[in-house]
Amino acid sequence: MLTSRRAFLSQAAIVTAGATLAAPALANSSPEVRWTMASAFPPSLEIVFDGARTCAAATSEATDGRFTISVQPAGSTASAYDALNAVADGKADCAHTSLSYSWTQHPAYAFGSGVPFGMNARQHAAWLRIGGGNERIDDLLAERGLMALPMGSAGGQMAGWFRKEVRKAGDLAGMKLRIGGFAGKVLKACGATVVALPKDQILEALASGSLDAFESIAPYDDERFAGGRERAGAISTVAPYYYCPGWWKGETQLHLIVSRERFAGLPKAYQAAVKSAAALADGRVRAQYDAANPAALKRLVMGGAQLRLFPQEVLESCYRATNNLYAELSAQNAKFKTVADCYMAFRSDQYLWWQVAEYPFDNFMIRERRAESLTIGARIN
Repeated sequence: MLTSRRAFLSQAAIVTAGATLAAPALANSSPEVRWTMASAFPPSLEIVFDGARTCAAATSEATDGRFTISVQPAGSTASAYDALNAVADGKADCAHTSLSYSWTQHPAYAFGSGVPFGMNARQHAAWLRIGGGNERIDDLLAERGLMALPMGSAGGQMAGWFRKEVRKAGDLAGMKLRIGGFAGKVLKACGATVVALPKDQILEALASGSLDAFESIAPYDDERFAGGRERAGAISTVAPYYYCPGWWKGETQLHLIVSRERFAGLPKAYQAAVKSAAALADGRVRAQYDAANPAALKRLVMGGAQLRLFPQEVLESCYRATNNLYAELSAQNAKFKTVADCYMAFRSDQYLWWQVAEYPFDNFMIRERRAESLTIGARIN
């Protein structure tokens, strides 16, 4: 009996010791993690900035508050164009930015965000997630110890605000445009002059004639740039022509740039939380823009904006200049060619499908909406 009792106590001690030793391992599976996210955007771009906050909030909620991400606006941890570098240099754990901001570091980065005469938002999303786009962008970023998760799409863009009309391709020659990135090189090839200018000096430069046009984002953001709904006509007083389509970006995809080392060091559950949170923010930003832009466009037009379509001749001239630039960069850079070939092949197939199903339906509905509007207007009058 005594022997049995001693054996039982010994076994109990082993079990207790084992539980004691196992406790820290269980705790470590849900550690306290604090990250900093460098945003390339100011809070005034509220839909975009809200995307970063959505990601941070969803990550915290999924981990019961044990993994938190502090979102730092542009200029805090890094400047707008230096957010990616901040992660690569260890100044931030992740960044919310547009890969096109860093295109001078590698021109193929631009394909992650959207390129001149590229795909629209849905097509681009399909390329990134299914068509090999994410893998190719991550291959490029791996050289700097980074990876990217799609996080926020502004969808299609307006082209921008112009002081005078663009009636033919030659009208771009000599124009002074505030536009950056890949599109700037295309417009330079068309004879335009690209001007670097702080945002708070744009309206003054347009009024003085030292600037002829500037790139816009979306009607909702343009309205806020003008000073809000009460000042919806502020831009159109100095640049009345509001041009579309925004051919220099068929869509504007943003990304969460993450340090590969930091991501690999996270528990698997935390990795999944970040991926899910980024995907949630991605869809939310796109939906917010789609919901907000129509009303904002109406207010801008009522405030004096004159909508203009680029003439076919202008679009064709810019398209040729764009293709020449792609060919030139592909000849110079094998990695650019690899990404570009993948992107262009996917784009070709996408438009084969869209011309069959998507475009005819959208075109019909647009015509019908116009007819209905005219009928309703006639009844009211």
